[in-house]
Amino acid sequence: MDILVVGAVLLALMLVLLAGGVWIAMTLAICGWVGQAFFTSTQPGKNLFSAFWESNASWELAALPLFIWMGEILFRTRLSEEMFEGLRPWLNRVPGRLMHTTILGCGIFGSVSGSSAATCATISKVALPELLKRGYDERIALGSLATAGTLGILIPPSITMVVYAVAADASIIRIFLAGFLPGALLMLLFSGYIAWWSLRHPARVPAADPPSSWREKLRQSRNLIPCAALIVFICWVLIAGWATATECAAYGVLGSLALAAWSRSLTWKNFREGLMGTTRTSCMIMFILAGASYLTKTMAFTGIPRELAEWVNAMHLSPYALIAVLTLVYLVLGTALDGISMIVLTSAVVLPMIQQAGFDLVWFGIFIVLLVEIAEVTPPVGFNLFVLQNMTGKDSNTIARAAIPFFVCLVLCIVLITLFPVIVTWLPDAVMGVSK
Repeated sequence: MDILVVGAVLLALMLVLLAGGVWIAMTLAICGWVGQAFFTSTQPGKNLFSAFWESNASWELAALPLFIWMGEILFRTRLSEEMFEGLRPWLNRVPGRLMHTTILGCGIFGSVSGSSAATCATISKVALPELLKRGYDERIALGSLATAGTLGILIPPSITMVVYAVAADASIIRIFLAGFLPGALLMLLFSGYIAWWSLRHPARVPAADPPSSWREKLRQSRNLIPCAALIVFICWVLIAGWATATECAAYGVLGSLALAAWSRSLTWKNFREGLMGTTRTSCMIMFILAGASYLTKTMAFTGIPRELAEWVNAMHLSPYALIAVLTLVYLVLGTALDGISMIVLTSAVVLPMIQQAGFDLVWFGIFIVLLVEIAEVTPPVGFNLFVLQNMTGKDSNTIARAAIPFFVCLVLCIVLITLFPVIVTWLPDAVMGVSK
C-alpha cells in the first residue's frame, strides 16, 4: 500500500479516536498498533512492551516529576503568590503587566529543565492560577503558556539539541551557544505580542496600580528573594557543571521545601496534595510519552518520514525553496511525531541535502529545533496542548486556538533566522571562532 495512504489512514483513525474521547495516550498506542498490525510485518505486541519500557526507563526523565513537584510546592504554599507580588510593581506600567511572567518564567525555567513538558507543566501550575485570580485573560494565558513552554528545548541545555548534534556530527557546545540569541528573540516576540494585544484590548487587562516609589518597589521586591535565589542556585550549579539536570531538579525540590518550611506555609496537607498532584501529572505525561514512542516505532517501520525526505530530495530545489518545503514536511511530521523522533528518522536523508545546499549545520540545528517547538503546539499530537488539557480541563483544540498568535511568532522567528542567519551563528563564532 502507498506510504501516503497509510499515513492518511492512521491520521484519520487518530482524529476519530480523539473526537470520541479516548485517552490521548491510548489513542497514540492504538494507532501505533493498527499501523504495525496491518501495514508492516512486525510483531505489534512485542514492540508495544519495548516502546513503553524504553520511553520511561530514562535517568534524564527522572527530572520531569521532580521539576513538577517543585512547581506543586511553589503553587500550594505562599511562595508563588509572594513571587507575583514582588514582580507586580516592576511590571505595573508595562502593557500586559503580569502576563509577561509566563514568558519570563518559561525562559528562565527552560534553561534549567531542558524539557518542554516540564517547563510547560511547572510554570502553568505556578502562573496560571495567580493570573486568573488577578483577572487576566484566560485565553492569552493559555496560549502563552503552551508556546512559551517550548523554550525548554531552545534555550540550552536541551536534550533535543544533543540528539541533533549527535545525528549531524556537530559540536554540542556550538549548538548550545547558537540557541541563546534565537531564544531571546522568541521571548521578545512573545512579549511583544502580549503588549500589543493589551494595548488593543485595555478592558480585558486588570487596571494598573497607583504609581509606587522606588522605596516601595524595593520593599515589595523582598518577596522575590526566596524564589529568585532558588532559581539562581539551580542555574548556577548546572552551568558550573556541578550537577546534571536531574540533580538540579532534586536540589529544586529540596530548596522549595526548605523555603516553604521557612515561610511557615508548608503543612502536611499541602505536602501530601502536592505529592499526589505531582504523581498524577507525571503519570499522565509519561503515559503519553509511551504512546508517542510506540507510534514513532510504527512510523519508522512504515517508512513514512524517510519517504517524505526522499520525495523532497528528488525535487532538486533551490536552497531557499528546499528550506520552505522542509518546513512544510516537518510541520506535517509534527502532527504525529515527537521532536526527537522527527530528527532521528529524517537526518540520514535531510542532512546531506542541507550540506549540499550550502547551509551551516549549526544554523540548521536551531532551525529544526524551532520546527520541533511548533510541533509541540500542533494538533492532533501537540504535546504541550495535552499537558495543559490535563492540567486545566480545557479541550486541546481550545488551547490550540488560543496559541495561534504565538504560533505565528514562532513562524516569524523561523523567517528571521532564515533571512538573517547571523542571529544563530554570531555567538558561537564569537566565543569559539569561525568554524571551518
